[in-house]
Amino acid sequence: MLFQQTSFVLQWLLLTIIVGTCASLWTKETDLNEQSIKVFEKVSVNHYGPKSSSQSNMYLISDNGLGHRFDGIGGLSGGGATSRLLVNYAEPYRSQILDHLFKPNFGASLQILKVEIGGDGQSTEGTEATHMRSPNEENYTRGYEWWIMKQAKMRNPDIKLVGLPWCWPGWIGQGTVLPYKNRTLTALYIAKWVKGAKDYHDLQIDYVGIWNERQYDVKYIKTLRSVLNSFGFQNVEIIAADNKFNAISKSILHDKDLADAVSIIGAHYPGTVSGDLAPKTNKVLWSSEDYSTYNDIVGAGCWGRILNQNYVNGNITATIAWNLVASYYDKLPYKRCSLMTANEPWSGHYEPVGPIWVTAHTTQFTKPGWHYLKTVGHLNGGGSYVSLTDGHNNVTIVIETLSHDQSVCIRPFLPSYVVKEQNATFAIRGWFDIKELHMWQSQLGADSTDDQLFVYKGIIPVNPNGEITVFLPVDVLITLSTIKTAQKGTYPTPPPSHPFPLPYTDNFKANGFTEAFNFADQSGKFEIYHNASATDEHQWTLQQVVTIRPVTLCDDPNLGITMIGDYKWSNVAVSVQIKLQDAKGAFVALRVDKGGCDARVARGVFLWIMSDRSWMLTADLAQDTTLISCSAGSPCWKSELQEWNGVTLSISKDTNVKALLNGVEILEYTIAKEDYVPENGFVALGTANFAKSQFDSFSVKEA
Repeated sequence: MLFQQTSFVLQWLLLTIIVGTCASLWTKETDLNEQSIKVFEKVSVNHYGPKSSSQSNMYLISDNGLGHRFDGIGGLSGGGATSRLLVNYAEPYRSQILDHLFKPNFGASLQILKVEIGGDGQSTEGTEATHMRSPNEENYTRGYEWWIMKQAKMRNPDIKLVGLPWCWPGWIGQGTVLPYKNRTLTALYIAKWVKGAKDYHDLQIDYVGIWNERQYDVKYIKTLRSVLNSFGFQNVEIIAADNKFNAISKSILHDKDLADAVSIIGAHYPGTVSGDLAPKTNKVLWSSEDYSTYNDIVGAGCWGRILNQNYVNGNITATIAWNLVASYYDKLPYKRCSLMTANEPWSGHYEPVGPIWVTAHTTQFTKPGWHYLKTVGHLNGGGSYVSLTDGHNNVTIVIETLSHDQSVCIRPFLPSYVVKEQNATFAIRGWFDIKELHMWQSQLGADSTDDQLFVYKGIIPVNPNGEITVFLPVDVLITLSTIKTAQKGTYPTPPPSHPFPLPYTDNFKANGFTEAFNFADQSGKFEIYHNASATDEHQWTLQQVVTIRPVTLCDDPNLGITMIGDYKWSNVAVSVQIKLQDAKGAFVALRVDKGGCDARVARGVFLWIMSDRSWMLTADLAQDTTLISCSAGSPCWKSELQEWNGVTLSISKDTNVKALLNGVEILEYTIAKEDYVPENGFVALGTANFAKSQFDSFSVKEA
């Protein structure tokens, strides 16, 4: 075998000399046995595939040598708070979910994990905690991303870790809405996150990004490279700029220092193409966020198509799915746009759906550091194939024949095309000495069921000419590989789904994480707080801790709000004790209808208790629709404020609203049609501004 490999290298050295003088080809280094081979024959194709054909075809697998290094398939936790409910799961279900995501040769077997570097701001489904709330304050225990990274590493020590900020704590902005006023300060913030991962969690971060889908700053990227180097993190590579390919590629082509600072050009939702400029940079190209599609069978088809065609059409060598796991309430934006669903910790129910097994078609048969072969492309009858090798005698071929309607992604737009059933013949030649391949198949048609996903079809013999012919129905994924270790991992059926339980209570005792179970912060940050010196019953509370508006991704409300429960709740009663502390007021709310980046325009029934001894009932978070109010000193003010104030708000079936303050009824109001109050929604708590305020003894029950 060694003799065969050596002969192959010598042959290709000679071929490189001959071809290199007469071809203008995009070159990229390879780092296996073929380091001398610099020629890459870029495939010229219609990137949505041929229109129709059902003929048998010959696809040569190794005679043309190696293409780009394969960098892996990954998932994204964050952007934001997408894994919020996962930590709440009891064992063994929590470990089973994690195994489906990260355990090698079991489920998705992910090779990359990308996480949000939290900034206390809304970043799609909620807010994630920062590690620094001031220039002089550092805390590397907040949130759950550290935990998720450690769980991934525990299952797969080789998994690559990526960090990217969506938002920034307010002090980073230095009075602006951008993080670039003091570039060194911002770079130190990121470098300290990398250092905190290493020092406190023994996690080696492999890559960091700039700012999710927002403007990049060339001087900042260079500064970040310099600061990372000064911390000894020369091996932490920079991905830029997590938006589109062209803009950052143009900057790199005109700035050598920037080109030296950036290792990878990462784009979001590229539609499987990388454009004209990115290839000219000779940089590694990643789809650093992709998919973002409901995880039904069509979503699985979307994921399967782009995993192949990102490389076939765009020379994109890694693809990362947003998001890793739908562990957020269904009514929040981008419902179940994930590789699997796990958003019922109270029941233990979870769903390892189609995208998990689509991912396995690649990840269970490859490793980062393998190489694509140059013979990749589109099938004559529609669909595509990629072939990869470890540079020795292992080969994997992934084939997809996914039709248009069964592979539509949420973005970008997918033009119409046709796929037909067909036969395909692959000739496995060159240095390979392969007698058989293992075949795994997933049927992704409209009527597909779980038992048709990732099914082992047995051994397919390779004939003496090194050829193998397979029949390809429409809407299938097929993997042919020498790898024998793949399996469709299973656990006993998880518990059945059931709604969020009522009644529900929380006294905010320590739970191993900084956030209270099942609360989903939508603006600001609500964390479990230990009143070490408290002599009353409030030793453990929930505290809103953000005191300055973050540098945001969304148009966050100018206050803190956290939600909990079932969006279908209509007639419930919530009770909580509130300590206003530094806040100018706090609120309790029912039937809250919006979260995510739309939280600012949420409607519902909001009871505000203000520090100036006034209260009001509004139909919206923005306080534009006041239903009834009471000013300080008025006869309607029937109860004095105390250090801790018991507040109860309820809506009965006849839409009658009642509120009590410290046991005294302060209002009764019947909702009218013209009030535009939603018929159902979440329960919420919050503050009237960004300031510290505490909550305790929370309960919700049927009214």
